Amino acid sequence: MKIDSIFNNKILLVTGGTGSFGNAIIKKFINSEIKEIRIFSRDEKKQDDMRKAFNSSKLRFYLGDVRDKQSLKPAINGVDFIFHAAALKQVPSCEFFPMEALKTNVLGTENVIDLSINFQISKIICLSTDKAVYPINAMGISKAMMEKVAMSKSRDSGCTSICVTRYGNVMGSRGSVIPLFQSQILTNEITITDPSMTRFMMSMNDAIELVLYAFEHGNSGDLFVQKAPACTIEILAKTLIGRSLKDNVKIKIIGTRHGEKKHETLLSREEMAVAVDHGRYFKVQNDFRDLNYGKFFEAGSKLTQDALDYNSSNTEQLDQDQLNVLLKKNEVLDQ
Repeated sequence: MKIDSIFNNKILLVTGGTGSFGNAIIKKFINSEIKEIRIFSRDEKKQDDMRKAFNSSKLRFYLGDVRDKQSLKPAINGVDFIFHAAALKQVPSCEFFPMEALKTNVLGTENVIDLSINFQISKIICLSTDKAVYPINAMGISKAMMEKVAMSKSRDSGCTSICVTRYGNVMGSRGSVIPLFQSQILTNEITITDPSMTRFMMSMNDAIELVLYAFEHGNSGDLFVQKAPACTIEILAKTLIGRSLKDNVKIKIIGTRHGEKKHETLLSREEMAVAVDHGRYFKVQNDFRDLNYGKFFEAGSKLTQDALDYNSSNTEQLDQDQLNVLLKKNEVLDQ
């Protein structure tokens, strides 16, 4: 079954829908047989920009904040499916204002899921991040807690299926490093934190396909990640400089920022021990055992000591030529 046909004559809500993901979803579905796409966010300017840019009767815009349950109700009422993308995502900002990350990423997610269950929404996909694995910063910790909320709610969600997708940096997305490097190239100096730091390289299309795969193949409580290549920050910087055709751009090392990891992880070793390999994706099912601790200790799951986590240093590593091909293929620098 084509994924598009599942959405025929259905209503989809995208929370945080004025971001890069929301824009990509609209482009994906706007010319399909979907009945309606609802965009929920707190940014009236971006909503107005989208309204004018797409100029489609299929789009409806709802102004509100996931922190405010009342503002969510009219947006969720009558919806078939939800892609929950609303979040605070900037690592340094969340480091300085961790309670704001908690309010949006954890409590806001609880509001969305609770109302989804109350309104008997068919399926909700919650978008998470590699920073939720072994989290060392407030953003990652809040997203890890968001995942725990989703997994907890999936235990007793009635007819509502709750899944989580987790992905790494999306190339060229708003606030990511590629647009920053592109703007710095114009000043003839790129600042990098650690040359050997690695990051997963995923396109926005990869992120969309991951969410749609989880939507089509996931059961309540499932978590999905997509296998992805990675590269060092130094290779990324040198590749972008090479594409610029400028020969006087310098690279300046400034040191690690607040809350930054050297490598990011998509699946912990504990998750890899129980992950199901779906070819291009890994699926981790929720542990639906209850609080009967006697049963818990008598019937454990797979051993984890031989499992390795899945991180940006042990996945496929791209050189400059390979990264250049990937950037060109996904038209990252043409957006």
